[in-house]
Amino acid sequence: MGTIVIRSAEIVDSTSELNGKIRSILIENGIIKKISDKELSADTVIEAKGMKVSLGWMDMRVTTGDPGHEYKEDLNSACNAAMQGGFTAIAVLPNTTPPMQSKESVEYVKGKTREKLVDVYPIAALTLNNKGEELTEILDMNASGAIAFSDGVKPIWHSDLLLRALLYMQPINAQLIVHAEDKYLSHGGQMNEGKTSTMLGLKGIPKLSEQIMVDRDLSILEYTGGKIHFAHISSPKSLELIKEAKKKGLNVTCDIASYQLALDDTMLSSFDSNLKVNPPLRSKRDIDVFWKYINDGTVDVIVSDHIPQDTECKQLEFDQADFGMIGLETMFSVVNTYNTKIELAKIIEKITVAPRAVLNINVPQLKEGAKANLTVFDTEKEWILSAADLRSKSVNTPFIGKKMKGRAVAVINNNQLTYVR
Repeated sequence: MGTIVIRSAEIVDSTSELNGKIRSILIENGIIKKISDKELSADTVIEAKGMKVSLGWMDMRVTTGDPGHEYKEDLNSACNAAMQGGFTAIAVLPNTTPPMQSKESVEYVKGKTREKLVDVYPIAALTLNNKGEELTEILDMNASGAIAFSDGVKPIWHSDLLLRALLYMQPINAQLIVHAEDKYLSHGGQMNEGKTSTMLGLKGIPKLSEQIMVDRDLSILEYTGGKIHFAHISSPKSLELIKEAKKKGLNVTCDIASYQLALDDTMLSSFDSNLKVNPPLRSKRDIDVFWKYINDGTVDVIVSDHIPQDTECKQLEFDQADFGMIGLETMFSVVNTYNTKIELAKIIEKITVAPRAVLNINVPQLKEGAKANLTVFDTEKEWILSAADLRSKSVNTPFIGKKMKGRAVAVINNNQLTYVR
């Protein structure tokens, strides 16, 4: 690849003494050779004056259709979408066909992505066929490289199975990731239960559906020990429960989807099925609370919750359309556009250090002698998302045609450089 210089970028890394400093970074053979306040030269120069550089971003909640539904998204297109969004690492969920529930399926993901710029980490199925009835071969998949276990977009409804999983996973220090949803309370629901759902005549999904499962899971965690990560939390009460559990010393973490920080349930009056997600978009008042819990550290990680769906799954009557939106290409831009209160370094920490810490992955370092795993980005660039910007195979996003502020410029990892176009 030759030598690369990122010239005159502001370093954004809350773990580094260089945080907030403007520096040039020389990279040779994939290694950071020099960080200097002087102008450096190289074969390739990224003129980054007025821009930022951070550790490479990670999204720990990505769904692909590989194997089984590659027409929606395969591992290659997911990596391309990740680079377009500024990510150098993603963790992929087990909700494929068949599910990722054997050591062979874990090795398939690792083998297919081994030479990529983007590091791809498999999250394996906790239960057979994600049905929540019988545990998978956790030890075998962990030995093959599964970094966490989850039923992905499906809840762990069986409380005794959850208890046994927490006990079983403790000796290998494995991370359990749960989608908190009581399917009996949410059954048939299309959107947030509230004034708008009543006006539109759509069955609502109450926050209670999430809260009751968070409360149950925390009670079981307190009983068993171990650790739980709650995915895409969408209820202020859930976050309050998690905050209290952290104060009690329980090993609990959580994330929130970027779109929950920008979109609210009143927008569904358009019946745009790209806004149909699970958990659903909540109220404007809830969004303010979400930002508060990001700022105080209750929310550990921000994710895209990338769920590609083809047009046949989305261009239907609203109640027939599938849940999910893509988000890899827009995640940072959405957060940056709608953030008015939180310092940038704290946001970046939640998409760099925090997801890797939750998943027990080595965190890159921005220092001389370290492997270059970096994202260059411009927080001030204003742009309008078009379908041509997307590298995903699917286009199910409500942000097409929307003006946004901030986007990635380039990503560097595994001795490879890609510019975001």
